[in-house]
Amino acid sequence: MKREAVSRLPSLNALRCFEAAARSGSFSRAAEELNVTQSAVSHQVRQLEQWFGLSLFDRLGRQTIPTPKGQELARSLAEAFDIMAAACRRLSQSETGPALTIAALPSIATIWLIPRLSVFFADHPEVSVKVIYAFADKKIDFEECDIAILWGPGEWEGCRSTRLLPGNTVPVCNPGYLEREGPFDVPQSILGKPLLHDTDRLDWQNWMRHAGLKHAGAAPGPIFQDFNLLRASALAGQGIALCPRSLIADDLDSGRLVQLFDTAIKLDYAYCIIEAAHGSGQRSDAIDIFKSWLLDTAKS
Repeated sequence: MKREAVSRLPSLNALRCFEAAARSGSFSRAAEELNVTQSAVSHQVRQLEQWFGLSLFDRLGRQTIPTPKGQELARSLAEAFDIMAAACRRLSQSETGPALTIAALPSIATIWLIPRLSVFFADHPEVSVKVIYAFADKKIDFEECDIAILWGPGEWEGCRSTRLLPGNTVPVCNPGYLEREGPFDVPQSILGKPLLHDTDRLDWQNWMRHAGLKHAGAAPGPIFQDFNLLRASALAGQGIALCPRSLIADDLDSGRLVQLFDTAIKLDYAYCIIEAAHGSGQRSDAIDIFKSWLLDTAKS
């Protein structure tokens, strides 16, 4: 673009503030998105209106509704900002190869995924990887990540899901705890022992029903906010925990943890690979490569 053409454009910051306000329908929400104050957004919009010499919003009390001209400008700006973002992504990827952002629950990221990633790095040096946390109570934003690994019954609204690791959940403990507090020959033998809980006590109550302990009282023991904390407590010999067998396979194989009974719950649950329903454009090849690697690794 010629220099004189650039000089005829209004402030890019003002355009960004206007587009965010028009899209969100609120100056305050635009301010939160752009990490500025609401007054800063209002000031930028006023400057833009002065530059064009016309109103871009109809102000009805506390409501700010884009005028027909404002709506037209907002649509064009949204398309322009998308084009700019795509160009920046392509440029960054041209130097580093396909970039891939993976969102994973802290449990599977720490225990299963990261210890195995060195194999992926060695086999696919052309793929640049970024790993971020996904959280069970937060919807996946595929603007921030390309693929996710979550725990659940297998269905996520508006997403494609593929089962990665089965969810069969069994009671386990540290060998030292077993020697000190055992033997645990039958399910009844754990009654009164410290039981470790992930988030709440419902899983242990469910397991006891499956094990035939229909009249067991409330299970004693501490509650942990997430599975990583629960596993750490079990490894420290502080009690018996319910864990997905597939996730702690390395702990069982090495003898760090011992499975006490075959009775399992969460048979309909799994760790699943989650993808956007309509693909991810430029990064689709990298997603396919990583997904295939995940599934092959889980099988092995």
